[in-house]
Amino acid sequence: MNLRQPNANDATHTSNRSKSVVPMSGLCTRCTDGCKGNCEIWLASFRGREVLYPGPFGEVTAGADKNYPIDYSHLNIHGYAMGAKGLPEGVEANPDTAVFYDVNTETGYGWDIKVPMRVPIFTGALGSTDIARINWEHFAIGAAISGITLVCGENVCGVDPELKIGSDGLVSSSPEMDRRINIYKKFHEGYGEILVQLNVEDTRLGTAEYVASKHNLETIELKWGQGAKCIGGEIKVRSLERAAELKKRGYIVQPDPTRHDVQAAFKDGAIQEFERHSRLGFVSKEGFLNECDRLRDIGFKRITLKTGAYSMNELAMAMRWGSEAKIDLLTIDGAPGGTGMSPWPMMNEWGIPTFYIQSLAYQMASALQKKGMRVPDLAIAGGIADEANAFKALAMGAPYFKAVCMGRGLMIPGMVGKNIDKWLKAGELPNTVARYGKTVEEIFVCYEELKEKYGSRINEIPLGAVGIYTYSQKFRTGMQQIMAGSRNFSLESVNRNDLMALTKDAAEVSGIPYVMESYREQAFSLLLD
Repeated sequence: MNLRQPNANDATHTSNRSKSVVPMSGLCTRCTDGCKGNCEIWLASFRGREVLYPGPFGEVTAGADKNYPIDYSHLNIHGYAMGAKGLPEGVEANPDTAVFYDVNTETGYGWDIKVPMRVPIFTGALGSTDIARINWEHFAIGAAISGITLVCGENVCGVDPELKIGSDGLVSSSPEMDRRINIYKKFHEGYGEILVQLNVEDTRLGTAEYVASKHNLETIELKWGQGAKCIGGEIKVRSLERAAELKKRGYIVQPDPTRHDVQAAFKDGAIQEFERHSRLGFVSKEGFLNECDRLRDIGFKRITLKTGAYSMNELAMAMRWGSEAKIDLLTIDGAPGGTGMSPWPMMNEWGIPTFYIQSLAYQMASALQKKGMRVPDLAIAGGIADEANAFKALAMGAPYFKAVCMGRGLMIPGMVGKNIDKWLKAGELPNTVARYGKTVEEIFVCYEELKEKYGSRINEIPLGAVGIYTYSQKFRTGMQQIMAGSRNFSLESVNRNDLMALTKDAAEVSGIPYVMESYREQAFSLLLD
């Protein structure tokens, strides 16, 4: 089975010269001396480490394209011709009460103090990358008016050009962090929340203390990793001075901007950018529990954990330690990765894929519950971008999984809305948009709804935020239709019986019954009794 073709991909701007390619290596079957390119080995011969990353940096997000043996497409959703689960108490099920647009898509997470969300999705970590910074207003307001949680990712304080550090070595002022939090709060309506991630550098800088004391945030997120990589978060910078500044702040910067040969290569134009890396975290049970206690002492009401596609051991640690620490949400991010800045080979070849790691998490959650331990609320991330697969993930992980963390699926609508605004102002609407109209009111199907709700404040809502809201409404309606078809009128009633596995391999991995066995005993009892 050829799962992925290495050595050439649009993400790295590379391609094979020959139509015939060796499946394992990705090399052309006939590699000629004098070739003018453009495979990854050819390009890496003179651009080196640059070829590791999708590009151009700051302008793209990238999703790995390795085709794993099993994914959520190997599940289908059961439909039923009778019954209605999850209707409000006292409501009798009948054709007039069980209508799809009344399905309740709200969810919530938290150990004691629940955070409600209007739909069971929230953003991936939007941290120090240019994509997150440039589009923040669109992402933040879009999440707020959609009633979902927004995750402010790692390193925001650390890369803030205007960061001020006090005599104690901790953050005393971070205008960029202030901007990000205030923009979300401006339209927050009680659904969802903004939470900030901590990695090694954030902890050393005192980011938690800063956002707690200045902004009274109620939730903080510890980060062990993500589906795209287990090494520290990365960005690129194109200034020698900026690279040196970040190195002085304690970050790992490659190539080293303090070396004379690197400075000379930058002056020559050979080196055009630098990578800023975060450090690898080292976790221990004692350290994790102590850190949770420390963060609560600072004033946080909720603590969440984001972990990546590590081995089964690390997943067990996150589940067990999270239970003992009484964390409020554990987000498990499976491979493949989709991100603004991760090494392309790692995005494809590292970590446990989402379908598999969620299946393992369900088994572990069930084992913990049988042991008498409470399981933290769980969320799954890693390649899910539509309501059908989100439903499958929630059903497969029921009753433990409460939401789906979406990266590019929620970023794309923000960028689309932003660009429609630019095209409108420049009079350059592409035909793909212009066929729906030439004004904001004509183009955005939800614009009048928002205008009715917010009145004159509609002018403070950027079109990228309108795009995210419009997408979330499509997601909500699609989820309502799927849930109604499976006779679930609230997310709490969704369970694993609502799914069937289309292949025996998917059934074996997930524990979901194979399609030819699902409800078989009941069906033949109805048939023959």
